[in-house]
Amino acid sequence: MQSIATGNNARTRPQRLLVTILGDYWRGRQEPIPSATLVAVLGEFGVSSAGARAALSRLTSRQLLTRSRLGRRTYYHLTDRALRQIDSGATRILSFGAAVPEWDGRWSVVAFSVSESDRRLRHLMRNSLRFMGFAPLYDALWISPSADLHSVADLFCDLGVKRFTLLRAEILPIAMPNLEVVWDLDSVRDSYQAFIERFKPICERLARGRVQPAEALVHRTFVMDAWRAFPRQDPDLPHPFLPPDWPRARSRQIFLDVYDGLGPLARTRVNELLAASE
Repeated sequence: MQSIATGNNARTRPQRLLVTILGDYWRGRQEPIPSATLVAVLGEFGVSSAGARAALSRLTSRQLLTRSRLGRRTYYHLTDRALRQIDSGATRILSFGAAVPEWDGRWSVVAFSVSESDRRLRHLMRNSLRFMGFAPLYDALWISPSADLHSVADLFCDLGVKRFTLLRAEILPIAMPNLEVVWDLDSVRDSYQAFIERFKPICERLARGRVQPAEALVHRTFVMDAWRAFPRQDPDLPHPFLPPDWPRARSRQIFLDVYDGLGPLARTRVNELLAASE
């Protein structure tokens, strides 16, 4: 199995893999998760036992998991914070690209002020805004054609940001920025093409019934991990601003075919690993 993982995405961090796996296979389950099962699952991706246990420790310190013991065995539970993050992320990721949004000609505009010394907060804000579909015109002025400003307000309040302004506004044609440069749409197109080339073969093999459960678990997790990057990269621009032959729709169809199609096989493998660790 290590060759499968290495061939797909050896650079994916164990923590991120683990969050994806927990969201896909433990969301809605009440029973605690044996530590041995999680170590075994990450082993399917070429992650060592030490690396798996380090990832579990870090997620616990981030308050996404809680640890408990029963006799000599260790178990983990998803926290309420983790469940909120999983649900919010899944809604955004699975709905992304389903339809080109209606557009009223106005832009969501976010302006904020955060001390240069608070680098961690600035980094978190920028990553979160990109995930919501924003891009920076300037360092602290971000725009999106359709992002929900109420979600931005909730985010800033949760982060303790006090100096910010949110508005919907028109941009005069003479002041319209070059959107292909602002969002680097050439790079986004290249990412979609790479996604298609990477996952089309497994999609074709799945259609022929030539995928086994262990392989299904790896590919299904990696296709989710790869697709989740696009809400940060692709601003979901309205039709008037999209380049011709935009490859998002084709990429999304491959994502759905692989993710949904591999689901039963992948769950079979997770249940096998769970049974083996009990």
